[in-house]
Amino acid sequence: MPRIKGLKVVRSPISGYGLITTRKFRRGSVVTESEGVIWHARDKRDDRYSLTLDNDLFLDMVDQTRWVNHSCEPNLVVEAGITAGGRGWAQLIAAVDLKVGTELTYDYGFPPELKERCYCGTKSCRGWIVDANSLPKKAKRASTGSR
Repeated sequence: MPRIKGLKVVRSPISGYGLITTRKFRRGSVVTESEGVIWHARDKRDDRYSLTLDNDLFLDMVDQTRWVNHSCEPNLVVEAGITAGGRGWAQLIAAVDLKVGTELTYDYGFPPELKERCYCGTKSCRGWIVDANSLPKKAKRASTGSR
């Protein structure tokens, strides 16, 4: 797998490994494009870190982007889909200006049945890696600091 220019895999204070920037990226710019392997829910594949493309269609990114950690305050937006030829693709887009050495993150938004503890450490951490819309009202208020 060739290295992605401007990015580097490192040990992460969030969890395991992470992906950091080795150059600046402006808000709205494409940080990288990624190809991946498409799989269906019926394939019985256990890869909860794949991107959901449809209810039963997923994309497993196969390059350094697989090391991007979750955050409840992400600095990336992910767009993904399928080409006319049936290949999976994803773009990681800077949600904010990114400085050199910034760890890249996006909100995984797991469904409730796949939720796991979150260790992002942000002010608005939900405590769980789960779709924010799946949280009970009380938990939503607690995670945003509102009463």
